[in-house]
Amino acid sequence: MGQSGSTSKFRSSKPAAAMISSSAVAMQAAEDPDSATTLQDNVIDGNNYSLDLPEECLAYIFQSLSSGDRKRSSLVCRRWLRIEGQSRHRLSLNAQSEITNIIPRLFLRFDAVTKLALKCDRRSVSIGDDVLIQISLKCTNLTRLKLRACRELTDDGMATFAENCKNLQKFSCGSCSFGAKGINALLENCGLLEELSVKRLRGITDGAAAELIRPGKASGSLRVICLKDLYNGQCFGQLIVGAKNLRSLKLFRCSGDWDKVLENIADRILGLVELHLERLQVSDIGLSAISNCVNLEVLHLVKTPECTNFGLVSIAEKCKLLRKLHIDGWKTNRIGDDGLIAVANHCPNLLELVLIGVNPTHLSLAKLATNCQNLERLALCGSETVRDAEIYCIAEKCIALKKLCIKNCPVSDHGMEALAGGCPNLVKVKVKKCRGVTSEGADWLRASRGSLAVNLDTIEPELPDAGGSEQEIGGADIPPIDGENRDVNIASSSTGRSMSFKMRLGAFPGRSLVACTLRRWSSFVGRGRNNVGRNSGGVAVRN
Repeated sequence: MGQSGSTSKFRSSKPAAAMISSSAVAMQAAEDPDSATTLQDNVIDGNNYSLDLPEECLAYIFQSLSSGDRKRSSLVCRRWLRIEGQSRHRLSLNAQSEITNIIPRLFLRFDAVTKLALKCDRRSVSIGDDVLIQISLKCTNLTRLKLRACRELTDDGMATFAENCKNLQKFSCGSCSFGAKGINALLENCGLLEELSVKRLRGITDGAAAELIRPGKASGSLRVICLKDLYNGQCFGQLIVGAKNLRSLKLFRCSGDWDKVLENIADRILGLVELHLERLQVSDIGLSAISNCVNLEVLHLVKTPECTNFGLVSIAEKCKLLRKLHIDGWKTNRIGDDGLIAVANHCPNLLELVLIGVNPTHLSLAKLATNCQNLERLALCGSETVRDAEIYCIAEKCIALKKLCIKNCPVSDHGMEALAGGCPNLVKVKVKKCRGVTSEGADWLRASRGSLAVNLDTIEPELPDAGGSEQEIGGADIPPIDGENRDVNIASSSTGRSMSFKMRLGAFPGRSLVACTLRRWSSFVGRGRNNVGRNSGGVAVRN
């Protein structure tokens, strides 16, 4: 499985020449690998055009292929095997304990890896500290590491890894068993760390014995912190407050009172741009404090029942650069027209608004449509007050609106009729679980605006979107901000997704051509996969 410096070539596309050269080269290469090149050149008579390509060019081609195509292409010849291994910068391994013996050979071939993922099945035994230390010695230039369910790793292994891989820039772990000492060692040794994501870290202790996590040398480099499902998330408080250049903070389902942490953030971190709060114990006190971060552009308040109009008004009055606002009111009705009107009055740059379990009326929607002239994406889900009158208001005033999602609202076909003549820039409408909207109403809207994509889902069960261009947030499908919309001319029928997928594939003819060509070359090798195709058993190699 190791690397080879040989430059033996693949076979000719001419059947007869291929059969002759194949056997001849194989026999002579077994005795003298260096002589295989001369023999094959004489038999094939110059048909191996890849010899004219520099190694850098082949490496660039390999990087444009999928993981499967790369692996198949590496079986063509020793030269391709070596170049493919040396040009692979991303690697994803099935991190079960069975791979322990192949780690040295694996990283002898893939010696340029900078982004590594180690993922283990939760029912299997994962790799231990010894494997992680071996990897750290082989991959000293590692910049990204992702650990999933590696429960055999301890604080000692993490500390040694951090000492050997000081260039790490992104670290993510989930369902691991090491604790605060391991995280602290990482933060103390990796002074270039920019992103830290921690989910279900089981080694963090609770109570008075809990060790606090401090920013260490990463205090000036950390830009993104994401914490999920942590029982004692409060021990990360010092880390968050000490990350003076923090721009994005995401807190999901972490126990404890977070108002005090947000107050400390507001005093020390003024460059915060993005804040996600989901299922946290946070109130208007925390929101009022975070309003001092005047550069805030993205705010997600998801199922935070203690947050009310008062906290949202504080945010709106000071954070005037707000571009994205997602609110999941969780049917508490504590955020409504008053808070949204404040957003409309103070945040003219708003591009995206998602309201779930919030009950806005035409009063706040009219204000938002009038004052937020750049509003492009709007989602209204689970609202009891969004009726046809509110849709008429949106159709009349939301001039820049491109994408609209309405889910589980008392809207009828009359609302769809309003959209036929309003929102001149509208390119996509999604209607889900709105009993008053029928297929006839959706068909009429499609017929009225041929370029408008209408996705109606009222009876059939919901299925996840096949395409990767949209993300579902709390039940609302909101696409990312990306300028132009590419689905304008797609037929608005049940086959819209498949057609969109085909169009996206058609946008990359060069990549498809390269993959097809290399697959044909690879087929000349035959079925005898004696190279890296079976090198590891439990190893999954990906781009």
